[in-house]
Amino acid sequence: MKLSLHGRVGAVALAGALALTLTACGSDDPIADATGGSDSTGGSDMAPVGDLSGELNGAGASSQEKAMDAWRAGFQSANADVTVNYDPVGSSGGRQQFIDGGVDWAGSDSALKPEEIESAAARCEAIDIPVYISPIAVVFNLEGVTELNLSAETIANIFSGKITSWDDEAIKADNPDASLPATKITPVHRADGSGTTKNFTDYLNKAGNGAWADEAADDWPLQGGESGTGTSGLIQAVQAGQGTIGYADESAAGSLGKVSIKVGEGFVAPTAEAAGAALAASPRDEERAEHDIAISVDRTTTADGAYPLILVSYAVACLDYDSTETADLVKGLLGYMVSDEGQAASQQAAGSAPLPAELAAEAQAAVDAIAGA
Repeated sequence: MKLSLHGRVGAVALAGALALTLTACGSDDPIADATGGSDSTGGSDMAPVGDLSGELNGAGASSQEKAMDAWRAGFQSANADVTVNYDPVGSSGGRQQFIDGGVDWAGSDSALKPEEIESAAARCEAIDIPVYISPIAVVFNLEGVTELNLSAETIANIFSGKITSWDDEAIKADNPDASLPATKITPVHRADGSGTTKNFTDYLNKAGNGAWADEAADDWPLQGGESGTGTSGLIQAVQAGQGTIGYADESAAGSLGKVSIKVGEGFVAPTAEAAGAALAASPRDEERAEHDIAISVDRTTTADGAYPLILVSYAVACLDYDSTETADLVKGLLGYMVSDEGQAASQQAAGSAPLPAELAAEAQAAVDAIAGA
């Protein structure tokens, strides 16, 4: 049976102004700095520290890149003899490298598929641990226009090529006060396999009122069109054009225009608070094994203030590593990522929503279960 996170944990507890204290801030006690924090989300308020040393290699979601930079800085400040490497090759690339044994853990904007769990079994029992929650922004570059309201159906018709001009009647109907030019619309999609694409196409398929026929997929399902590799490549392609529109983690939107999407009878902007509200209204996949945590995002929720075009990004790890040293390093890093301090660092660096209290506790329990031979 699937239970709603809303029913289980209530509203997401969002922190206000959260400060990340690192060694560079001038403290006389870097270990104390790296372990401090308040229990704002209900997860661990103590970042993991100890006599860790070695090199840890990960790859995957480019959406996590800003958060990962903050996580690496915080974790390495408390563990000076550890080097953490992360290659933002995209979710599908990271998952494949993890399955093949090329990296110690992966970042992914979608949980492992059943067939990927089966493939990974040759290496270990793989688990998904939620670490990062963020809105996906529909971004655009249109002279004189910085904000737009669009329904999922209209967005689907734009990306499928059925709506081709910015002054189309469907766009004008939701934006009666906007001055919309007769500029050609140029949709931009990800060129690489991407969990952001999977979440975006899942939203179009489920919320688009039949306008998007394709199922959710890491790879863009349509032929042709403009594209960019990675989050940064897509953003650069949108910035370089005129009349362009794309989709990316909100933290990367910069000065581009952002769409408020239709939810119920109103429109909701892509914010951390709205992403948290959508997560709270979404059920867990209860068919997963113990410590394998996957969220089935409700794309059609009409919950007040919810923005259902979100991604829940995961750390993909082994429950059992061949090496105790590797297991300890992975546990240390992932434990920091899901701790209150790690979530605060992510929110400050990338504008993400912190994990709700019960989900944070379950994520920490999954991290604690990781072991080495």
